[in-house]
Amino acid sequence: MKTLLRGLVAVSLSLGVTLAAMASGLPGPLVTTAWLAENGAGVQVVEVRASAKSFTTAPSFETDARTGRRTIDEVGGHIAGSRLVESKKVRVDRKFGDLTVKYMIPERADFEKFVQAAGIDADRPIVIVPIGLEPADLNDAMRLYWQFKVYGEDRIAVLDGGIAAWLLEGRPVVTDAPAVRTGTWKSVADRTDRYFADSAEVAKIIAKRDAQLVDAREAPQYHGLVKRDYVYGYGHLEGAKSLSPDTTYRSSGGALRLLAPNTYRAVLQAQGIDPAAPAVVYCNSGAQSGLPWFILSEVLGNPNVKQYDGSLHQWTLEKRPLVGAVPLN
Repeated sequence: MKTLLRGLVAVSLSLGVTLAAMASGLPGPLVTTAWLAENGAGVQVVEVRASAKSFTTAPSFETDARTGRRTIDEVGGHIAGSRLVESKKVRVDRKFGDLTVKYMIPERADFEKFVQAAGIDADRPIVIVPIGLEPADLNDAMRLYWQFKVYGEDRIAVLDGGIAAWLLEGRPVVTDAPAVRTGTWKSVADRTDRYFADSAEVAKIIAKRDAQLVDAREAPQYHGLVKRDYVYGYGHLEGAKSLSPDTTYRSSGGALRLLAPNTYRAVLQAQGIDPAAPAVVYCNSGAQSGLPWFILSEVLGNPNVKQYDGSLHQWTLEKRPLVGAVPLN
C-alpha cells in the first residue's frame, strides 16, 4: 500500500512540475531541439560554455569516409540571440567560519548581479543550453538550473542534447559576439531551505537515517580507490548509495541526452535509491551532483531533493569522516 501511495504521489508531483512549466510557456524541464527551433522567439536562450572563445568561432565537423556519419570535431557558434554564461564563473568561494569553501553557489544578491551581467531579463522563460558532448557539460547546465531554482526562478528548462544535438541536426548557428548589456532578471525568492543542504543537515541525516544520501561520483571515487585533490579523505558518506554518472545519460549520434523517467526510476531502484523519498545528492564539489538532482527533482518530480553544495570538499575540509575506502595495498 505504501509503495502504491508513493507511486501516486510521484506521478502527481511530476504532473505538477509539467503543468507549472507549461503555464510558463515551456513544455517541461527539458525541451527538444525541434521545440526550441519553433519557439525560440518566446524564450531566452542561455548557453553555458567552458570556453567563451567557442561562442564566436565556427564549428568544425568530421565525416567518416566509410559510413558518411558526421561528428563534431569542435563545437562553435551559438543559437542566434543567445546569451553566454561561462561555466567557471557560475560558482564562487564562500566563507564558513574560518574556512574558505570553493565552488559554492553565490549569495543571492551576487547571483542576481551575475545573471544580469549576462544580459538575462525577467520577462521571458529561460532555456539553458549545454554543449552536450561530455557529462561535465550536462552538469554545468544542471548546476546553473539549480542555482536559478534556489533563487526563485521557475520559468526555466534545459535543451536536451545541447548545442551538440542542434549542430548535428544541421540547425543554424551564428558567430557574432553577444551585445554587452545589463539584464533585468531579479531573484523573486530565496529557496535555500528547500534545495540546499549544509554539513550540519548531512550529519543529522547520517545520525538519524531520515533521508537518503546519493553519491553522484564514479565508482572508484565512491570506493576510495582514488580521490580529487581538493577532497581530503577517501571513501564516501556513511550510508550513501552510489549512482554512477554513466547510468544517468545516453549518447545519441554523439550528443548526450537524458533517459526516460521510467528508466531513471529503474536505475535508481537498482541502486537501492527510492525515487520518491527525501534525498540529498552530493559529489566532490557540487558539480557532478547537478544532473542527479535534476533527475530526481525535475524529471521525476520529487519535491524533497537537495544538493549538498559543499559536498566532500567541504565535509573533509571540516575534518568530518568518510567510510568505505577499500585497502590500496
